[in-house]
Amino acid sequence: MTINLIIVQPAEDMNTYLFVNSASGHHSAQRLQFSLERLRSHGIDPKIFQVRNPVDVYACCDTINEDGGPHLVIVAGGDGTINAVANGLNPGTATLAVLPFGTSNVLAAEIGIKSIDDALERIAAGKTCSLSVGVIELEGRFYRFLLMAGIGLDGAVVKDVWPLGKRLLRQGAYALSALKCAIAWDTSVFGISTPERDVTCHTAIICNASRYGGNYILSPGSSPFLSGLSAVCITGTTRRTYLSSAVDLFRNKAGTNKDLIRIQSSTFEIRGKRPIQIDGDFIGYGPARISELANFARIIV
Repeated sequence: MTINLIIVQPAEDMNTYLFVNSASGHHSAQRLQFSLERLRSHGIDPKIFQVRNPVDVYACCDTINEDGGPHLVIVAGGDGTINAVANGLNPGTATLAVLPFGTSNVLAAEIGIKSIDDALERIAAGKTCSLSVGVIELEGRFYRFLLMAGIGLDGAVVKDVWPLGKRLLRQGAYALSALKCAIAWDTSVFGISTPERDVTCHTAIICNASRYGGNYILSPGSSPFLSGLSAVCITGTTRRTYLSSAVDLFRNKAGTNKDLIRIQSSTFEIRGKRPIQIDGDFIGYGPARISELANFARIIV
């Protein structure tokens, strides 16, 4: 995959902010101090926002939105914290950067960030590209997602994750929730439509990125740095179908699984009252409409 339109943006010329989520799975005072020292050694001295939940993030984003740009917004947290920042900032006003402090750091994996040290080197280098996001309209509200929206069983698994278990068990909390859903199996289906096609699904993942659940490739060719969304649909309703799909996902062979239907589009209509999650957080139940917001921000790569 080729990422186009990479430019160099001097970070020291921007108003810089650092979101720190102390509840993130890999947060520590030592990692934060190390990161701050490295940033300051490159002339980057951010204003620090300590946050623990989306409400905190949105309040801090209001402050940034009221300030004059351009902004460099560094997020030391996981995908959930980055999602909250993306939902709080005005489009087209910021350059985002990721420090992978979270339980889940799928966006960092999409960028190719290997460590916190690697992330800091990339911030200092200042290379950026355009970032597109997905937008879901649900019950009269709009939510942005950077990675994926999951409808059906995928949404149910995220809905039932124990919040404290997510911090203590990390990815294991999702496995326990998936086991619970497997025991109390629900065969309900829903409809998904594009201008070209209608499909009945048990689960659908609307992908803005190639990875899912960590470093597993679910949608080869999808990228938050390129335009377009891709729906990966499971039409089968049996546990056996999901077991086969999960095995192929863990072997990074989901791209060849014949049980998965793939639909490329810029808009999707979700019909039916099924649970929905975005970037690992439950947001509600369908019906919903999903579309793309291109060039939402720039992001350090």
